[in-house]
Parts: sequence; structure tokens; C-alpha cells
Amino acid sequence: MPLFYLFLFIFPSALLASEALNSETKATWSETVPDWGIAIGVRNASIPYDISQESHVNDFVPKMYYEGEYIFLRGESGGLRFYQEEKFSASILGRYRYFDIPKEFQREYKGTNIDMGLQFEYLLQPHFPLQLELLSDVYGNSYGNANLRYQIDHNDWDIDLYSTFRYKSGEFNNLYYGFGQDDIGSDLDIKFGTEARYHLFSNLYLLGEMSINVLGNHTYQSELINSRVETEYYLGFGFFNDKKNQETLTLPDNHYLRLAYGWATPSNIGEIINGDTEKDEYNNRLSSLFYGIPLTESIFGLPIEFYFTPGFVYHFNSEVQDPLTEYVLAIKAYYTFTWPVRWRFGFAEGLSYVSDITYIEHNDDPDNPGSKILNYLDFTLDVNLGDVTNVKALDKLWLGYSIHHRSAIFESSSMFGRSKGGSNYNTIYLQWHF
Repeated sequence: MPLFYLFLFIFPSALLASEALNSETKATWSETVPDWGIAIGVRNASIPYDISQESHVNDFVPKMYYEGEYIFLRGESGGLRFYQEEKFSASILGRYRYFDIPKEFQREYKGTNIDMGLQFEYLLQPHFPLQLELLSDVYGNSYGNANLRYQIDHNDWDIDLYSTFRYKSGEFNNLYYGFGQDDIGSDLDIKFGTEARYHLFSNLYLLGEMSINVLGNHTYQSELINSRVETEYYLGFGFFNDKKNQETLTLPDNHYLRLAYGWATPSNIGEIINGDTEKDEYNNRLSSLFYGIPLTESIFGLPIEFYFTPGFVYHFNSEVQDPLTEYVLAIKAYYTFTWPVRWRFGFAEGLSYVSDITYIEHNDDPDNPGSKILNYLDFTLDVNLGDVTNVKALDKLWLGYSIHHRSAIFESSSMFGRSKGGSNYNTIYLQWHF
């Protein structure tokens, strides 16, 4: 349950951050917009294994970015700083680790894992950190990284150059490079790469990444490996802070809590939006709690508010399903309009992890074991209850409807196991801003 452990650290920290902010008076409260971003792109990686005719794998990969005082998301990693000095910090870390295998094996073995561990960072010079990481997969197979990074900020360019030395334990190497068949033993990899971001205009950026990983001698000599070098490319676009226009947050009611209750449906999103919703015959239900941390009040000059929002979801037991839990990390956008009272459209993109596959997802694709980690979407429409009732005390309370959605982006991503199944829940909620 790797995302669960990361969530356990992030959610309480978010609550502590809001308590500190609320201690300031509304008349004087303001702060610089935190570094944030959300992106989507195509990843291409070579397959080093001699088990198929396929030589490369392609994925659609969503990424989230956020740099808070304690919480951070950096595309393929995220965590919580629990100790920080001027040049040194220590963090609980979660990191994507791609398992680049041919498509025919991805449903069975999955394409991505989220490994958990610790990261220690020391700033050698400004924009020149050394990072030491100790990580393991869910089975306890461990490895260590030593990352040396150099960050360049020049005009419209943000460039991150890095090299990584990875020590793989024998158990880790035997499983992920020997497939449990070849006793390769421990080994050392060396990786060189760059991550670049180019500012087009306002909040729109292009993203590009490239890396080369050189396998150690023990790994390369395995009969299952046909290439010493692994290559990886990523090209995409995203929305980030406008680096030419430093913003501040001035919202007096800047954080929120959202409590929802909903019912499963076998209908897809298009059918739901068209009002053609089919009832789940087993009445599978969920309840969720989301917390919102403000990111920005506008994008492209439009009054669209963005929030970083972790969430906890409880799926109730039913005739066909035991109770299970779900953990979400997402970025949510809101657009407010008046007609004749205040309404809001909302949309969230993120990552969802479930403790077990739900009945709805299994029934959607019975021949597929499913994926616990899937892409998360949230579509909402709500109305301000203070405006509706003319009760000022309810001015911070919103009543809304949402579609709680999990899917694997049309089987296009190995990071979600090429899963075909997905799920939708119609929910109603109350959201309180404070």
C-alpha cells in the first residue's frame, strides 16, 4: 500500500499547514503562490530484456508538481520533509519506478511500482543538491540512489541536469532483471539525464526529458538481458506558475474540506453526462473526505482557482464486495459564475490507489486482474448555500454533485498495467471553505 503510506504523511501535514495559516488575520493574510504544475505527456523507453520482439514501450504519463513547506510532488516522486535546515533536509519519499516490459506481459506484471523510503538532501551550492535515497518495493526488495543534480533557470528555460548511481540489492536485481529465474546478484547502475521545461506563454509550458541508464556487468551478463543501455524519452505539455508574473494568494477562505457520499454505476462518463445513468444492481457505495490547499487564483488571466487536494475514500461492503479503502492525490480547478447565485464547475486530475480492486472495476473487465493504481478524475458542479438561502453563516458552504472516476487512460499506459477496467460513482457533497 505505498500510496497509502505517503497519504498518511501528507494529509495530517496539510491540516497542520492550514492551522498555521488561519492564525493570521484575514486583513493581512497573503502569500506567494507556491510552485505547482500539472502535465501530461508521452514516454518512450527501451526494453532491455531478451524476451520479446518488442524493443520499446510507449505510455501516456500524467504528472503533478507541488513545492510546499513540508509537502512536495515532483512528477515521478513526492513526499514529506520531516527535518529541514538551511542546507540539509530529510524526507519520507515515494517514487514511481517504471518496469519497462513488453505489452503482452504488462497486465500480469504491471508496468510501474511506487517504492517507498527515505531521502536525504544536502545543498552543495545554490541549485546544486546531492540526494541520497534508500527505497524498497512492497515486498521489501531494496535499492539505493545517489543523485547529483544541477538546476539552471535561464530566461524561458528551466533545465535540470542529473546523474544517478543506483545500488541494487541481489533480491531486487534478481526479481526485476532476472525475473526470479536468474540469480544475478547485486549490481550498480549509472544513469545520466536531463529534464527541461520551456515557457511558451502565461501558464503554458513544454516539457522534455531524456536519460540513459548503463547496466552493471553482472546484470548485462544475464541471458535475459540483450542491451547494456536503457534509454528513456518524455515529451509533453503542462500548466505551471507563470515565471514572468509572480502572483500572490489573497483568498480569505483559502482551504477547504469536502465530505461526499455516492453510488456506483456501470455507466461511462459520456452516458452519465447525457443523463443515461444505469443503477448498480448491488448498490455499491462510497464516502470520501477531501482537503484542499490553494495553489493559484487564476490561470491565463482567467479567474480559475487551483487546489492541491489529497483525499481518503471508504468503499462500503456489499453483496459482492468487502469494505476497502482508496487514497487520492490530485490537483483541482474551479471556475465560479453567477446565475443568479454563485455556481462552480470543477475538474480534478490525479492518482488513485485502492487497497483492493472494486467489484465495478473487476466487472468492467473480468479477464484482467486490474490495477490498484489508476488515473483519477473528478467532475463537479456545486452551488453556494449562502446565496441560495440568504443566510450569511452559510456563505462558505457549497452543495454539489460530482463524478468520482478511476481509469487507465484507455489502456494507453503501462504505469496502470494496461488495464481496461474503470469505475464511476455519482456522489453528492458538502464543501466548507475556511
